[in-house]
Amino acid sequence: MNALMMGIGSALWLGILTSISPCPLATNLAAISYVGRDAGKSWVVLSSGMMYTLGRVLAYTLLGALVVASVLSAPGVSVWLQRNINLLLGPLLVLVGMVLLGLIEPPIRAGAGLNALRDKVQKLGMLGAGLLGLLFALSFCPVSAALFFGSLIPLAISEQSPLLLPAVYGVGTGVPVLVFAVILVFGAKSLGTVFQKLTGIERWLRQGTGLVILLIGIYLTLQHVFRVVS
Repeated sequence: MNALMMGIGSALWLGILTSISPCPLATNLAAISYVGRDAGKSWVVLSSGMMYTLGRVLAYTLLGALVVASVLSAPGVSVWLQRNINLLLGPLLVLVGMVLLGLIEPPIRAGAGLNALRDKVQKLGMLGAGLLGLLFALSFCPVSAALFFGSLIPLAISEQSPLLLPAVYGVGTGVPVLVFAVILVFGAKSLGTVFQKLTGIERWLRQGTGLVILLIGIYLTLQHVFRVVS
């Protein structure tokens, strides 16, 4: 149970960190402008924020379940991973940490035309918010791809959790939109201040997490690959 709770907490943190990284944050800003289009109707704003988050949860849950279940359902792959996961995990975490620290950048770019996509679903109302969440979740960029495929998926595989951990990760990625939806309801003037503080701390949170992941990856690599530490 303790291991599962730690896994849930880790998945939530990875989702939150993803959501405030520059590229995913741009998609969330486009979503916030969509969610806040009826700022005078509190229930519409809050409902749209929840629908957007639900769309992200659905996307990551389906994608995570597909990847994790495919791995776990293949007996040969599953047994091989159980025997060799520690050999792979260290180098993989080193790469993820280097991405978060900005030392390397994978050749992945987020989809363009976010504002145009937002405008196209404008007429769909709250359903459109859910659709935006689903589509924006799949617009991977280096940081979000590293955190999802490099950290969350190995965690979900090790915990044999193809649904729960990806869903919790999805909730984490939608937190900023939910927070801003509440701010829009209770005081739009606070929105700019909160956004400035959020963008100010994102770099430190990302680099701090990247450094921790990098150090853990180095330790696991030395322990399981090179066998120089116990």
